Amino acid sequence: MGESHSGEQRRLFWFGVGLTLGLLAEQTVMFAVPLLIYQSTGSVAYLGAAYVIEWLPTLIAYPFAGLMADRLGGRRTFLAANSVRALCLLVTAAVCWRYPGVTVAALMINGVCLSILMAPMRTAIEKTVLSLTSRADLAVRQSFVQNIDLLSMAIAPGVAALLAGLIGKLALLLVAAGILGCAALAWSMLPRLPLRSSVPQRIGADLLLGWKLLIHNRAVLSLAGVNFLVNFMASVVLSTNAYMITGLFAAADGVFGLMTTGAGAVGLLNLLLIPRLLRWLSIYQLAGVGYALICASLISMGIAPNIWVYAAAFIGMIAGGALYNVFNRTQRSKGVEPEHLGKVIGPFYLLNCVAYPLGAALTAQLSGLFGVQHILLFLALLLALPGAVLLQSTCVRFRAVLPNINAESGLLLHRYG
Repeated sequence: MGESHSGEQRRLFWFGVGLTLGLLAEQTVMFAVPLLIYQSTGSVAYLGAAYVIEWLPTLIAYPFAGLMADRLGGRRTFLAANSVRALCLLVTAAVCWRYPGVTVAALMINGVCLSILMAPMRTAIEKTVLSLTSRADLAVRQSFVQNIDLLSMAIAPGVAALLAGLIGKLALLLVAAGILGCAALAWSMLPRLPLRSSVPQRIGADLLLGWKLLIHNRAVLSLAGVNFLVNFMASVVLSTNAYMITGLFAAADGVFGLMTTGAGAVGLLNLLLIPRLLRWLSIYQLAGVGYALICASLISMGIAPNIWVYAAAFIGMIAGGALYNVFNRTQRSKGVEPEHLGKVIGPFYLLNCVAYPLGAALTAQLSGLFGVQHILLFLALLLALPGAVLLQSTCVRFRAVLPNINAESGLLLHRYG
């Protein structure tokens, strides 16, 4: 018993180390690249275009990444994705140093490569979480993943801002590449699971099965709709943050990093308080509180008169997202059979993430006609109420079907598999 418990703790330790390092590298890149692009071009349209280019390949990759995670397992998928991401960053940094005139183009091409590789990394995490816990403890493990996500957001931007002042923003790409290599090394310590037999002619059938299982799973499909609206609103903020902070409000680069650090710290504090919150609120009520905080924060950002109000509202948006994601992460994993999670989570992520390039593209097109703040305020007011109605409907569906959802998935598998 003691040896088994010790082995479980060791697996969880290496899982957490690798996940933390991978997300720290991701946040470091997200800090450096938008600033490099905006300061090279001075254009909000370029920021929006870079954001669109970064996300579009992910949408195509997610369904295939889900199959990859199902067939190779989360460990192998994570190792491959992070090793190649590290190589991409090394090549991009070398090109930008050798040919400064192509910096923006090189960063955008690098964004495409990292975008494609983000899909297998995310599906690998979802797949591996299930192998580390029972379904009864799934909410605890998903909160652990969410804590690491927010911890990386709290640590990475502040450290990146400090390092940028010492070694420059371009050198941060090398730092991120080294961290990704260490993340892959950490996950190499996880046990190897047997490979599933790979039958090439089944790829199309498995992709179709994933879509069918998702479409017939009304609760999870409805959750994807709520996520789409949340991500669409957030994409306007995330794609223009560099402009808003260093352009509109004329704040220093360091403020960008400190604001994101503060957002991560507050979000992490929220999650640490969640066990207490759940004594008074159900997970469904927690989702409602988080969604309301997201919408109120976006509206506040749309009318912020200075950087301090904007920063406080941004922190509120991240805190609301932390609360909402406890519901999101737990219910989507509970709602799908473990052996088919990759097949379903790929299309699920695709529906979620299509909001990012759409929101960024809209902002890039309209930024020349309207101020970015006006766009953000209009979208927040337009989408807040429909999102609230859809969230309520999603909660009702999960309450009704969750006890029977795996049985229904089994019937669908028998029907379509």
